[in-house]
Amino acid sequence: MKMEQGMQLVDGNGKFNVDGLKDFMTATEFAQSGLSYAIVAIIGSQSSGKSTLMNQTFHTNFEEMDAYNGRGQTTKGIWIAKCSDIDPFTIAMDFEGTDSNQRGEDDTAFEKQSTLFALAIADVVLINMWYKDIGLENAASRPLLKIVFQVMKRLFKPRKKTLLFVLRDHSKTPLEHLKTALLEDIEKIWAAVAEPETLCSAPLREFFNVEITALPHYEFQEEKFKEQVAQLRQRFVHSIYPGGLVGDREEVEPASGFPLRAEEIWKIIKDNRDLDLPAVKVMVATVRCEEIAGEKLKCFTTDEDWLKMKEDVQDCPVSGFGGAVSSILETYLSEYDREVVYFDQEVRNAKRQLLLSNALMVVRDAYDKMLLYLYSNTFDRFKTSLKQSLNEGKEYVAAIHFCSQSFMREFDRGCEDAAIQQSEWNGSKFREKLICDMLSEMMAKYEKQITHALAKRVESLLEAGERDTWASIRNLFECNTEAAVSEFSDAAVSFNLNSSEIDTKSQHLREHARNLLEMKAREAAEAGRVLMRMKDRFSRVLSHYENSISWYDSSKARNLVEIERDALSASLRILSIMAAIRLDDMPDQIEKVLFSYLMDRKVPDPSLQNTHMGATLDPVASNTWEEVSPEDTVLKPGDCISLWMNFIEEIETMVTEFRSRQDARRQTREGLAAAVAGIGAVGSAAVLTVIGSLMRQR
Repeated sequence: MKMEQGMQLVDGNGKFNVDGLKDFMTATEFAQSGLSYAIVAIIGSQSSGKSTLMNQTFHTNFEEMDAYNGRGQTTKGIWIAKCSDIDPFTIAMDFEGTDSNQRGEDDTAFEKQSTLFALAIADVVLINMWYKDIGLENAASRPLLKIVFQVMKRLFKPRKKTLLFVLRDHSKTPLEHLKTALLEDIEKIWAAVAEPETLCSAPLREFFNVEITALPHYEFQEEKFKEQVAQLRQRFVHSIYPGGLVGDREEVEPASGFPLRAEEIWKIIKDNRDLDLPAVKVMVATVRCEEIAGEKLKCFTTDEDWLKMKEDVQDCPVSGFGGAVSSILETYLSEYDREVVYFDQEVRNAKRQLLLSNALMVVRDAYDKMLLYLYSNTFDRFKTSLKQSLNEGKEYVAAIHFCSQSFMREFDRGCEDAAIQQSEWNGSKFREKLICDMLSEMMAKYEKQITHALAKRVESLLEAGERDTWASIRNLFECNTEAAVSEFSDAAVSFNLNSSEIDTKSQHLREHARNLLEMKAREAAEAGRVLMRMKDRFSRVLSHYENSISWYDSSKARNLVEIERDALSASLRILSIMAAIRLDDMPDQIEKVLFSYLMDRKVPDPSLQNTHMGATLDPVASNTWEEVSPEDTVLKPGDCISLWMNFIEEIETMVTEFRSRQDARRQTREGLAAAVAGIGAVGSAAVLTVIGSLMRQR
């Protein structure tokens, strides 16, 4: 017969043996029992044969009293051992005897503590007592029963606990008589114990299943004793099954939580605090579920399949990523569920959610990497396909519709393949980015279209500087911009945009066109470029006049001041055109103001040294133009005056040369007239000689 060695759980000083219990759990594999276990404790008077009874019944090896050394304390504290060859897994607990003279005044305190611990931790409590104590008011077992009942009434809600009274040294008195007398004693003691206000005289049967058995004298009737102990042992076989000794027990807690539960209960008892078993149950469930969740998380993070998947996804997308990761996660979540199934449901569910959350945090980077690959590859293929469709001659709207729809479906299928079943993740963030980038690609196309249609033509119109420049620019702006916006709206249908989103994008295209025109206007209004065009315009007007007048014909000759004024007016018109952006077709007075300040003055006379036309001008006080916003102002009034001053200075040579040429022409014409008048006197040969001379002078 195999004897199981006992381990001291609580020593004589009340110290709980944490490390010893941990070793015990490992050695006996108690934690693997789940709910299939029972705990049996024995309490009773000192030297009443408790350890002997436990050893004989459960094949344990608790230390027994040596009769030759006299009666005395053998078991100190609380001992624990595995019962040998009993199904279910059964734990035996041997408690220090009550009414010990070794403890003296400390006896009552430890009695209550150990009794409370036995009632809190065990499924069956054996009460070892002499059969002759039944019916005696001063029997040794009577104080023990009072303690048991006081504890149960004060600290426990009604819950079935099996009390198995073992009557020792039974002789001739019929057992039925002893049972009747003992039950009467128990009922009296129970009734005499003060009732807490909440229980309202709850009957004994709501707290206990009372069982009574008797054993003969161990020393005088050893064979019979062992025979009846063997019968008693059979009562603990299948004890937790229906009809068994504790078949109706409730709220069983998993074996893996036993060390923590026992330690916490003993600590509460030692601290003399009220024992709240539901709270202990939640505490044990919390700690154990956290421990198990931590173990499963570690197993997941070191799982070879997961590590390979994590490594592979760093280099390229992995087909079947979502299903594979979900399967690995489910393996460890299922293991967690199996191991915590008997703990408090609310606690285990909360810790499962935490386990899942932590595991998903580990997975998130790889998942995002997968979707980033999916997004990037889809977008690249979209651009390639769109370009190919256009090269094949397909219209842009039709091409963008076909390509966007095809590749969005492909992206959605990829997201489904990468989905983690245990998460609520989806590819919406990357899907939105993909749509945004496709739209950006489309927007870039229409921006380029607008730029191509406007840029060069606007530059040409501004260079020309005609009176209708801004009207032409506005017409060009509206026609080309609205054409692009209309085509964009047709193409945008492919992306299921709402009207507000389409309006926003359309407005962006209009703003792009406007910004382009503003940029071109400001480029054209750079001081050097404006000054060059003004000089060119001035020169062209003078040249046009000169080319329109024959050297010999004076009928079309005009006053030089008028001619120069026309040239100045044409140059000043360029300045007024460049002074402001006029896309809104709002009337302004810029040209009138400039003419008023700059043209209603005398034309500069080259013969007047260091005197410029602008010398007598009054400066324009304001920095803005009336009826023109600061945003649309390109050249401020002061800028225009400064440019005009520079212009006047730079055309002085041009004016002087023009006047000189005109004087020479005038003199030629006058000489020719005189020659013609003398034809009659000198003859034709002389006239031809004079004309040739004049031509050479010209």
